[in-house]
Amino acid sequence: MNFTEKEYLPRLADKTLENYLKVFGAVSVEGPKWCGKTWTSSKYANSILFLDREETFEKASLDLELVLNEEAPELLDEWTKIPKIWDAVRRKCDEKVTKGNYILTCSTELNAQKKKEVFHSGAGRIGKVKMYPMSLFESKNSTGEASLTLMFEGVQETKSVRVPSLEEIAFYIVRGGWPSNIHTEKELAHFIPKSYIESILDKDIHDDKTRDKNKMRALLRSLARNESTVVSNQTLLKDIESYSNESEKIESRNTLAEYLDVLTRLYLVQNQEAYSENYRSPERIGKSSKRHLIDPSLTCAILGLDIDKLLNDLNTFGFLFEALVERDLKIYIEYLGGHLYHFRDNVSGLEVDSILEFPGGDYAAVEIKLGNNKVEEAKKNLLQFASNMKKKPKFMCVITANSTYVIKDPETGIYILPITALKP
Repeated sequence: MNFTEKEYLPRLADKTLENYLKVFGAVSVEGPKWCGKTWTSSKYANSILFLDREETFEKASLDLELVLNEEAPELLDEWTKIPKIWDAVRRKCDEKVTKGNYILTCSTELNAQKKKEVFHSGAGRIGKVKMYPMSLFESKNSTGEASLTLMFEGVQETKSVRVPSLEEIAFYIVRGGWPSNIHTEKELAHFIPKSYIESILDKDIHDDKTRDKNKMRALLRSLARNESTVVSNQTLLKDIESYSNESEKIESRNTLAEYLDVLTRLYLVQNQEAYSENYRSPERIGKSSKRHLIDPSLTCAILGLDIDKLLNDLNTFGFLFEALVERDLKIYIEYLGGHLYHFRDNVSGLEVDSILEFPGGDYAAVEIKLGNNKVEEAKKNLLQFASNMKKKPKFMCVITANSTYVIKDPETGIYILPITALKP
């Protein structure tokens, strides 16, 4: 791939991949299709083999030596087409003294049957880098005037920032973080997420056997309706039964679990685990994950939402704004070496949208509000949460769609900022 042919927007994964190539014999870059894995990986590769091309696939199937001796770093795109490549690359890494010999990319995790063809974890030889759709900072829609790192260090400065319109925020949600969609005209931005879903249903869900397209579509609709909420598998089953016709209904928990597993292996669902450390009443803490699709644009595509529909339904807009912010927070905190959680007290009903756990165990608490009119409520919520924690948050903040400042509230010490000013 020739990088003079197309403008390359830098990704946060660039630095991680660059560092891993200095440490490991090979690096596996994993994430949903169309998120930019191949384009980013090819930036660091000196040779590329596409395993989804028939000629290359046939050569590799006959003898891996025919495809594993190109100039390093050698990019093996969609390596899961031939699972034995993993062990072969691991052996090559053992034989060579040098680092950064191979880059493996995949858009689908191996299913249970294909996992049996892999005998080694690759630990110590093959490092793993996760990629996601682009954050607003990566797509140049966030100015980066507010930094999670600076807030963590307590040195974030107060700044006046440009306020995006709600229409802009709705556009970012409908468009999503797909690299090929970043410069698409506003009126056409919904086509790629819609095409993504149809491609998944037509082909990708049938990786190891034929599955019912109608039932999978019903499950996707249920996940979309429950975006950014905590719901059980049983609730999903009831939701599907309530909204689906006979041909779409999923009859058992086992079938639901299997279909959810397929979506997980395709990197389409990205559930947000519950945080439980340091709370004074641990028996009250909810353990269920918050449901997310990998990008809020997919929720819009599944439910037929566009910019106007979001602007006319602020409740749905609020859930999808939360999904947008938490997509970005996950990208930022993982780039910093941490993890994204949510918090819920099942007795009092107290919830915190996002908990950012940094390396070393310190954490931040974040509330997400579409409008500034909810900021005071969010601050009270955060203060109540902090009062119940044995170990206090390193910092707290409220992220909105349209704050005019990046500011630290003088009374509470809580940061307030718009998502379009945030970076790691």
